[in-house]
Amino acid sequence: MEIIVAKNCGLCYGVKRALNIAKKTRLKKKGKVYTWGDLIHNPQVIADLNKKGILSGEDLNQLDKGTVVIIRSHGVSPHIYQLLKQKQIEVIDATCPIVKKIQKLVAKLARKEEEIVIVGNREHPEIKGLIGYGQGKVIIIENEVQARNLSFKKARAVLAQSTQDLFLFGKIVALLIERTEELKVYNTICESTQTRQKSTSELASRVDTLFIVGGKNSSNTRKLYQISKRVLPRTYFIEKADQITPEMLKGADKIGLSGGASTPPEAIQQAVAKIKAWFDHQLQRENFVQWPR
Repeated sequence: MEIIVAKNCGLCYGVKRALNIAKKTRLKKKGKVYTWGDLIHNPQVIADLNKKGILSGEDLNQLDKGTVVIIRSHGVSPHIYQLLKQKQIEVIDATCPIVKKIQKLVAKLARKEEEIVIVGNREHPEIKGLIGYGQGKVIIIENEVQARNLSFKKARAVLAQSTQDLFLFGKIVALLIERTEELKVYNTICESTQTRQKSTSELASRVDTLFIVGGKNSSNTRKLYQISKRVLPRTYFIEKADQITPEMLKGADKIGLSGGASTPPEAIQQAVAKIKAWFDHQLQRENFVQWPR
């Protein structure tokens, strides 16, 4: 039995940065510390932050003078900054620098372009934030069907959610080329995401079973699951090690693991330990059965 962990999996720079900012803020500030929405998409990490006195919420009525609000790694729209400023709330910005760069790009394009297409999940906080920079010119496309339904335009720009599936982005760009006279394409998928997707796909082609570890509400982790599933049907999406069952491991000689940008290293380590423990138990049972013979 062999266990292989994908290269470059787990916490990305933007997530690590946001977590460090949150923890340092808690140490410096005596009053309430909130994050505007979940800082990152991982329930175990959010629970740990809550224990440290870093709460998450999006209710202005919860906030009063003296409260510190940390802007989550996914970023927010300009409107949220304005609301917090009006309430005289101290804001500490933990927006991922890559997301911040995309926000600036959308704001710049909104001053020039007639239409801006963003390939992403319309319910994701990053996308909700980007819409706020688009001056009403943003159209969100989640799949190929929606792209095919777009009318012909003389000019438009297209970009992607920072954690989008590169394969899907390429397909939608191809469809937009057919529906646009002049199409400006911006590959805004972050390098870390592209590297993680590539290493997960390559690992899926080498193993019998692959586990994607991370929060169910994490967009980039779900993308990894979809990418791996295309290559390897025996791909499983789990949040915690205790979700691994014997049925998932049965008949597998090579087992792979990968995690999203918000998956802490201990979650991967716990999954590895669970798999090893199961195989050790199986080996002991086999030896016990064979010994009397």
